Amino acid sequence: MKQAIPLALTIGLLAVIAAVSALAPKEVPPPTTSQLREKYAKPHEASVDHSRFPQLQREFKTPQEVTEACIGCHNGRHVEVMNTNHWRWEREEYVKGRGVVYLGKRNVVNNFCLAAEGSELACAKCHAGYGMKSVKTFNFDDPRNVDCLVCHDGTGMYAKATNGGGMPAPDVDLALVAASVGRPTRQSCGSCHFYGGGGNNVKHGDLEEALLEPTRDVDVHMAVDGANMQCVDCHETEKHNIRGKLYTVSSMNRNRVTCEGCHGNTPHADDLLNEHTLKVACQTCHIPTYAKVNPTMVRWDWSTAGRLRDGQPYEEKDADGNIVYLSKKGSFQWAKELKPEYVWFNGVADHYLPGDKVANPSQPVALNRLEGSYADPDAKIVPVKIMRTKQFYDPVEHLLLLPKLFAPQKGEGAFWQDFDAVRAAEVGMKERGLPFSGKVDYIETVSYWPVNHMVAPKEQTVQCKECHTRQGSRIANLTDFYIPGRDYSPLVDNIGKAILGVALLGAFAHGGGRVVAAWRRRKEG
Repeated sequence: MKQAIPLALTIGLLAVIAAVSALAPKEVPPPTTSQLREKYAKPHEASVDHSRFPQLQREFKTPQEVTEACIGCHNGRHVEVMNTNHWRWEREEYVKGRGVVYLGKRNVVNNFCLAAEGSELACAKCHAGYGMKSVKTFNFDDPRNVDCLVCHDGTGMYAKATNGGGMPAPDVDLALVAASVGRPTRQSCGSCHFYGGGGNNVKHGDLEEALLEPTRDVDVHMAVDGANMQCVDCHETEKHNIRGKLYTVSSMNRNRVTCEGCHGNTPHADDLLNEHTLKVACQTCHIPTYAKVNPTMVRWDWSTAGRLRDGQPYEEKDADGNIVYLSKKGSFQWAKELKPEYVWFNGVADHYLPGDKVANPSQPVALNRLEGSYADPDAKIVPVKIMRTKQFYDPVEHLLLLPKLFAPQKGEGAFWQDFDAVRAAEVGMKERGLPFSGKVDYIETVSYWPVNHMVAPKEQTVQCKECHTRQGSRIANLTDFYIPGRDYSPLVDNIGKAILGVALLGAFAHGGGRVVAAWRRRKEG
């Protein structure tokens, strides 16, 4: 009987362990590369043919009529769109030192065209809506102005009008586009994201029209001769809320798209490489260069803007056809096949907002400082494009100036019409309720653009010696940690040399002693 009790307890304990193991969530291994290829190689097939719907077999006099037809069937979807930052141009964020703020195109400062507010007729070409003349007067609660077609066009023929506040171009066949809607494509997303800043690849460097039909050398994921993935394959959507963050208009570490989401945290067969993923982002090694096909803008100098020839604005181009001077905007520098710069990043960013005082005018103002350091457990080394600009500054108020740039006609104080920087600054700052001293100067600024696209084939990844070297290391600017092959201490080196010298001396002495001893034995024998 006494022996049966321990046996029963053992059996019971094993049963409990088995039950807990059965109920515990199983870790699902990430899909293999071949499984990913198979999954995304299958082209998306629409579940319905919209051209057969009688509601769409008609002439549409306005784009709002198209929206009414859309939400007549897709009821509630417009509400989802109207709660996104693509519609509202802002999202609720927490910024350290500020608390909860609303960040987005409505209010952030950038170092390209400076700000969207005040230039909405031009900038709203990339708004998911119709008829925005001003963020202050636009009705963000009117569902009729939701633009369904800009994302769901399946013809490749839909386009927004220039300086039209988001309205379609006059020659768009609304009936044809409405009857051809479907899942968003690279062209849908790229119609805005490839052309930010006023032209192809101006802003990002890793998002441009070469990604419409790229080869594997340009991007392994979107390659037409490879997986041929669409943007929405990674940037998945729930209730029209698209995953992914652009850290020039975002701050918090949430809703991000990561490589690990598909490839897992230990994607390599080599354990040493897997250890790198603790502190090195996948993109750092797998995107050795960006702006592979077309150049990206790397510097903008507003201080040269406003020059005229014979009283008229003009432009200049380099030998490759890139605009290097524009009277409206100043001087530009371009580059391609760029190695990224590298920073620590934990998914959190700080921002310069209109009205913030510049603490140190002798240093470049960071418009979106990326947080992180080696000591931060959440931070990794990430590749970035750093945009450098000289832009308008009030040396008395110590504020970045936001001059009025766009107006449809002269006489309203817009710099692009009247070319008067002081007047444009006066009007622009007054519209925002910000002080202006009447003095216009210029100051250096930087903005950080994480590089996430243009992933190279594995044969072209960054090699170990490109970082682990004393001369020309890719991460030479990151000095808050020790990296083998790059860093050294003269004291440690000298101690090592001394130890090696003593060891060699000992070896020679020992070897010499054995030779002498052997010689003596032979002589005595």
